[in-house]
Amino acid sequence: MQALRFPRFHRLPVQLMLLLGLLFAALPALAQEDNLLPVTEAYQLSADASTPGVLKLHWTIAPDYYLYRGRMKFSAGPGITLGTAQLPDGEKHHDEYLGDVETYHHGVDATLPYTVAAGTTRLKLDVQYQGCHEVDPKICYPPHTEHLDLPLPTKADASLPAGQSLGAALTGLGSRGASAPAGMAAAPLPENEAFRFEAAAPDPSHLLLRWTMPKGYYLYRDRTTLELAGAEGLRLRPPEWPDGVTHADPQFGNVVVYFDQVDVPVAVDGDLAGRKRLTVQATFQGCQDGGLCYPPMTRTVTVDLGGGATAATSAPVDTTPSSPIRTGLFAALALALAGGLVLNLMPCVLPVLSIKAVSVLESGESRTAARRHALFYTAGVLCSFAVLGMGILALRAAGHSLGWGSQLQQPLLVGVLACVMLAVGLSLSGVVQFGASLGNTGAGLASRSGPAGDFFTGVLAVVVASPCTAPFMGGALAYAFTAPMLSALGVFLALGVGLALPFLAIGFVPALGRLLPRPGRWMETLKQVLAFPMYLTAAWLVWVLANQRGADAVGLVLVAMVLLAMTLWWFERSRSRGIAGRAWVLPLALATLAPLYLLAHVPPVAAGAVVEEGVVAYSPEKLAELRAAGTPVFVDMTADWCVTCKANEHTVLDTASFRALLQRTGAVYMKGDWTDVNPVISAFLQQYNSPGVPLYVVFPNDGGPGRQLSTVLTSSMVEQALTEAAK
Repeated sequence: MQALRFPRFHRLPVQLMLLLGLLFAALPALAQEDNLLPVTEAYQLSADASTPGVLKLHWTIAPDYYLYRGRMKFSAGPGITLGTAQLPDGEKHHDEYLGDVETYHHGVDATLPYTVAAGTTRLKLDVQYQGCHEVDPKICYPPHTEHLDLPLPTKADASLPAGQSLGAALTGLGSRGASAPAGMAAAPLPENEAFRFEAAAPDPSHLLLRWTMPKGYYLYRDRTTLELAGAEGLRLRPPEWPDGVTHADPQFGNVVVYFDQVDVPVAVDGDLAGRKRLTVQATFQGCQDGGLCYPPMTRTVTVDLGGGATAATSAPVDTTPSSPIRTGLFAALALALAGGLVLNLMPCVLPVLSIKAVSVLESGESRTAARRHALFYTAGVLCSFAVLGMGILALRAAGHSLGWGSQLQQPLLVGVLACVMLAVGLSLSGVVQFGASLGNTGAGLASRSGPAGDFFTGVLAVVVASPCTAPFMGGALAYAFTAPMLSALGVFLALGVGLALPFLAIGFVPALGRLLPRPGRWMETLKQVLAFPMYLTAAWLVWVLANQRGADAVGLVLVAMVLLAMTLWWFERSRSRGIAGRAWVLPLALATLAPLYLLAHVPPVAAGAVVEEGVVAYSPEKLAELRAAGTPVFVDMTADWCVTCKANEHTVLDTASFRALLQRTGAVYMKGDWTDVNPVISAFLQQYNSPGVPLYVVFPNDGGPGRQLSTVLTSSMVEQALTEAAK
């Protein structure tokens, strides 16, 4: 019998066979990618369907893994209609492949409302999600879908018969004890806590109604009626309800309900002339989810048509940031004092104060002389604030729109200030030494060491200080612009006291005076160094003028500054040349005034429709058009002479993150330029009780009232406001 012959591969060496065996045994381990978890272990999904109409989902996320918020999708099975999933905000970052995303770590909860068709007995749906492993090996799982098949809950006693009181229903609940459904709370809140109702007036012909409910409560849309009380000739148009959640109610069938909070715009028809308030009466009904329904309840609120405030008889007053600023007299005085102190640190004030610092160092005089310096400087500050305050209040009383810092809207004043700053700088540099003659200019008055010099230094400090609106000044000035005359003047004087306080302290507290360095040769060097902030201030004012009146205005003010420098140079040289030599000073001074006279007649620069790329110029019509289209809008009222505005632009608004935020939220950046006189922008400032710029208002996409932000912006503040406006 012939022997069987095996194939050649059966004769492989034993060592090679063992190696191949080990390789095949290692394949499952290699397939695990360094012990990466299976997708269902990395993201463990659990579902809770005990509450009728709401499916609660929870993912437990393993360490070093994360889920994408934007990659979650939900698909309904037969007989099921899904609402909009409620997901919390995630952690924001930039993904290499997906761009700007939000992610979740550790765990996340989602709420998914739904309705069921008649005859449906099971809650079937697909849940798709995707996540990644964020440490080595950094991999992302493909989208994963889980199929849920859950029993539908029963909802016993979910509604309250119309004739039954809430107290009787609560008594019945207590008697049922443990037989109550598992998803029903044992103690419903009082109706005033369960349903908060408020109202505001964005403008006299439009109201915004707001219902706020705690978690687990909802409001019926079609069980709500609205009417005006005591307003003959006026009526409310049908409310503009936003999209709600479709809910299968045992008593009312398929209805639309709202959870958490809902804002409802309502227009008013009729003649509102002379009417300052409206009284709105709302009757509505809502339920505790999985529990009892409340009987119809009626609330009455009184809405101030001028300020948008709510005076409620059955609900708290709205105190959101969009409400008008309300500051008492004592609080306004304290804020004004603090604001005046802060002004000492502003870059537009510090150069002027350097003059007084040098004069105090050089004087080496007695305590009485130091007090005299402080008192005359304070007198100049207080008189200037009083004059400025009375002028602004008088013009406002006459119907003119004039705000804080608006004196720099006048090109002639800007040009004169630029020349004054140049003259002060030349004096500190030693080009000219002003004496006691009556022909001194404003710079000479500010540089003198006597009472007149102290007084006019205070005047100059106020003139250049007002555009630098400090953070503490907003509330105080808003109060002053709406308060009675005496109270308003008190606020302006408190600002002056705050600005003058450092010199008052030095003059009247000897211990502080002793902290100043002793006079020496170094003071001449310090004086010359302090001239350069003056030159920079003059350059800044010329830049402001360029934005107001263009290149022609810049050319005129530069000619005036050169002629002023020539006048001062010849004035210094003519000291030893007698009367004949000094005769040329007056013609040169008059020649300096000629370009300034022409400057006052240069027309404004024509404004375009677009301020810069990605920015829309403010107009009431464009704002109304955007709001009607449901677009969130960020309104920025600014001016080139506003230092706070420029700081906010540099740190927040002119950044890539802000532009990305606008793109993500679909918001429009609208800018109003108040560098020059603009009655339209003045009216907007007045609408929000703002004494000046900056003013930032965020308008939501639901047509609700604008939210006024702080005068000093942060990136987180702007991101929160725009994110809420885009919801």
